[in-house]
Amino acid sequence: MNHTTPPPQLPPLQVPPDQRPRHIAIIMDGNGRWAKARGLERHAGHRAGVDSARSVVETAARAGIEALTLYSFSMENWKRPAQEVAALLGMITQLLPGECVDLMRNDIRFRVIGERNGLPQEVQDELARTEEATKANTGMLLVVAINYGSRQEIVQAAQSLAAAALRGEIDPEAIDDEQLSSALWTHGIADPDLLIRTAGEMRVSNFLLWQISYAEIVVDDRCWPDFGGAGLHDAITTYASRNRTRGGLKT
Repeated sequence: MNHTTPPPQLPPLQVPPDQRPRHIAIIMDGNGRWAKARGLERHAGHRAGVDSARSVVETAARAGIEALTLYSFSMENWKRPAQEVAALLGMITQLLPGECVDLMRNDIRFRVIGERNGLPQEVQDELARTEEATKANTGMLLVVAINYGSRQEIVQAAQSLAAAALRGEIDPEAIDDEQLSSALWTHGIADPDLLIRTAGEMRVSNFLLWQISYAEIVVDDRCWPDFGGAGLHDAITTYASRNRTRGGLKT
């Protein structure tokens, strides 16, 4: 959100506050395709994707969304060319100090989920600094999934509960949804009501598999750099038009 020119103002969101999702999770896809379609290098798409993320964060905060989770780097992304991985991680250390200024101004709290130990130390340090700087903020919670994999998250949670059972701290027969949720990296965060994926892809890519069990899913054909705040408004409007039954009957 550290930009030189303000993003264009969107018209008011035509969805009553009580019909908006509390927590939105987004798989930001299509940066590379966006760049290729314009004859640019992939890193240009990632840079444009940062601008879209800024717009989405600001728009979500203005819309009164309680939590926004962005899937920024998966454990599977290490399979990409080393130069691209280095550029993606380098953007964190380059841009996050400036982003932190806007997070503070907008009263947004920053939190990271994922396997931090697998990240370069300078990236870990910058993420920790931003979390510490914004921890007292009381507005929207911005969750960034970095070096994240949902299956790995669930395995670690199961291992943690198993170890506690072996120590006699918990009864294995008493383990329930709530206990497993509390052992996940997302502990303390309400499950997403809405999952958005851009670039027309219809898969969840190892993202929040436990947490999205009852989330509404919106797939948008726009590549992430073209999504922005307008795309978020569209997705929230679609969400509000649906009848959420959570396994029950339509009313």
